[in-house]
Amino acid sequence: MRGVAPLEIIDTAFPGRAAFDVAVSRAVLREVAEGSRPETLRLYRPDDVVAFSTTDLRRPGFARAARAARRAEFDAALRLAGGAAAVFTTETIAFAWCTPETDERAGIRARFARTADWVARALRRLGVDARVGEVPGAYCPGDWSVNARGQRKLMGVGQRVVRGAAHTGGVIVVGASGRVRAVLEPVYAELGFAFDPASTGAIEDEVGPIALEAVREALVGELETGREVCAGALDPAALEQAARFEASHQIVAR
Repeated sequence: MRGVAPLEIIDTAFPGRAAFDVAVSRAVLREVAEGSRPETLRLYRPDDVVAFSTTDLRRPGFARAARAARRAEFDAALRLAGGAAAVFTTETIAFAWCTPETDERAGIRARFARTADWVARALRRLGVDARVGEVPGAYCPGDWSVNARGQRKLMGVGQRVVRGAAHTGGVIVVGASGRVRAVLEPVYAELGFAFDPASTGAIEDEVGPIALEAVREALVGELETGREVCAGALDPAALEQAARFEASHQIVAR
């Protein structure tokens, strides 16, 4: 699209460093807000992590929920966005879309709508009957989730805004939905949140076996229908900033 700067896409991940991974997205958000980095989308394969929110931290059962996640061999970290606990696995795709904003709060609904529409269109390319909307009983419920057939949640999304920029981040479940359900059941039970395991699905449950790269290609391809995209990279300054943020996203075992 003429006059619109290319969207930089970064696929770098940090296996085994859940808190640092969150901190990297926070550092990118700061760079975008300061104007030292253009609009940037991290689109990558994450590790096995239960990402808790600050709301979860205030729940009486939070410490037990974090222990439940670790018993299931998932790491635990404090994420950027609000909502309730979400699950990332090596069979999911994580995204963190940082955009410069002149009025970051006024655009919250529009960013949710844009992100949900992007993911739904990409999944339809793959043969999924993808729809936007909340599924009753789903984890981290929200109006801008993407589901299959109105019955199983496939994508969850949240936001964080700072002066001058916004972070829209989430997770798309490609495969192994059983692992997602298995860790969410005890975690949500300890947090005191309702959760229906049948509300959680994966792309492979809808279309059969599918590679992560095929899903990523569909996501990038959908973006390319409306604008230019290019490969991006994390600069040393962002990584140094992330190292300073890392501790604030760690959840210490208790």
